[in-house]
Formats: sequence, C-alpha cells, structure tokens
Amino acid sequence: MFLFCLFVSSGSSQEVSSGRFTGRFDVPSLRTQAEQGNAKAAYLLGYAYMVGTGVPQNAAEAAKWFLQAAAQGLADAEFSLAYLYEHGEGVPRNYKRAFSYYEAAAKQGHLLSQNNLASMYEHGEGVKKRIDEAERWYKSAADHGNVVAECNLASFYFRRHDFPPALKWFHAAAQAGDPTAQEDLAWMYYTGTGTSRDYSEAAKWVRLAAEQADARAEVDLAYLYEQGNGVPLDYVSAYRWYKAAFAGGEKQAAVRLKSLTHLMTPEQIGKAETAASQTVVSRHSTPSGAAQPIGSFFIDSR
Repeated sequence: MFLFCLFVSSGSSQEVSSGRFTGRFDVPSLRTQAEQGNAKAAYLLGYAYMVGTGVPQNAAEAAKWFLQAAAQGLADAEFSLAYLYEHGEGVPRNYKRAFSYYEAAAKQGHLLSQNNLASMYEHGEGVKKRIDEAERWYKSAADHGNVVAECNLASFYFRRHDFPPALKWFHAAAQAGDPTAQEDLAWMYYTGTGTSRDYSEAAKWVRLAAEQADARAEVDLAYLYEQGNGVPLDYVSAYRWYKAAFAGGEKQAAVRLKSLTHLMTPEQIGKAETAASQTVVSRHSTPSGAAQPIGSFFIDSR
C-alpha cells in the first residue's frame, strides 16, 4: 500500500506493533480470560495465533479473537483486524472493513492506524480518495513521532513536488534511524532536490542506511566510493559495497563489480572480498526495511 516507506505490523502499541515482541504467552490462561470477555486477553490470544507463539499459526483464529476484542473498542485489536481485512489474511479481503477498523483505532490515537488510514485515503482503497484527509492523518501520526508516518508523509509531499516539507520529514525519520528515509534524504542531497547539492551529506545518510543492510543504499554508497563523491575515491570500498548490494538483491551491482576488477590489483580484490563477506554475514542479524526509495545515485547517474 505504501509507495516508499512500507510498514504494517499487527499488534499492541507498547509491545507488538513495533514488530519486536519476543515474549511468550500463557495461552491457556489467555483463552480462559478471553472466553470470559476480557478484551486484552482476547487480543493477545489473537496475536498468539497471528504469529504462531504457543499455538499453531492460524490467521482465521486470530481474526476471531481480534474481532471479539475490537467489538469492545480495543484500539490494538481494531488495528490488527483492519490489517487482516486489508491483506485478506484469515478473512476475505475487504478494504471497506479495513478502513472502518483503521478509522476506529485512529480516532483513539493509535498511530499506525492513523498512518494506514492516511494511505487508504491517499489511494482510494475502501473509501473515496481524499488527499486532504490523507495528509491530515499522516501528519497526525508524524506529529506524535511515529517514524513510519514521518517517512510516508515525506514521500506524500515528495510525490507532489512539495520538496521543503518532504526534506523536513525525511530528515526527522532519518534521524530516528529509518533506513529508507536515510536513503531518500541522501538522494535529495545528492541531486540537490529541495536543498543545496551536498555530496558529503548524501554520503553521511546513505552510509547509515547501508550499514542497516539496505541494498539500494549499499549500491549507492559503492557508487560514491567509485566516483569519489562525498567520500575519498576508494575502489576497495566500492567493491565491498557493490558485492554486499548484489548479495542483497541489487543485480545491477554485478556490472560495476566486473568493471572494478579491471582497475584493482588481486590484493585489493582479496581485501574487498573479505570485507564484503563480513558485510553479508551481518545482513542476517540486521533488520532492514522492505521499502522502495525515491531514487538511486547509481541509476540516476548512468
């Protein structure tokens, strides 16, 4: 649904919707409490089924318990049920119902619901397209510090060529550590879009994204090293990051790797291969976002 800063995750505002919940549930106790009408227990039981902790993963069963909790007005459950309806998991896909539950939770201040509601308004899914409402809900969540919404609000403005607020919100999300926002902010500095062109700033932000195993950022950081823009000219570092980007799915990096081998000594290539292998290993322990950046230094400069 989101064009640049993709994130949706089912769960509670404190523990689960961050996607980092790692606890274990006392499922029998939760079931007993849920059957007695406890909304929080019903929600947590639904989450247990959603992710398969303590019980077999079962989206339909998750939807059943989320529905019970949502009927009592629990915002976390409304959000989770909306997510299931939006994606057709455990229930038939139904954008109107997804919109309804996102709206109910958003009005209670649930920030991810506000973000997702904004996206539905922006794209006209489950509701008539309303750009003003999309902006209002993105901004509500972003103003309360939701990083996902900050990045999506930036993308919202960028798509409308309103670059000053796009730069502002990409910067906010980038400072909070979002790798997609870091890559997008770097692109704006690299191209001079909405700000003065500044290769050093571009390198600073793209490096932060690359170090989080963002493959597009890796290929762009490699390109900066290959060209000596914002960083010293360094074929070893360029090779290292192109190799990491290729391992992360950026197939275009293979062309640059082949070209660089003609410019490097065997000793340099060996050093770069060692550094690249360490980068690839770290990828498995470093979360990375599944979002499409607004541009690429490498692609846009070819």
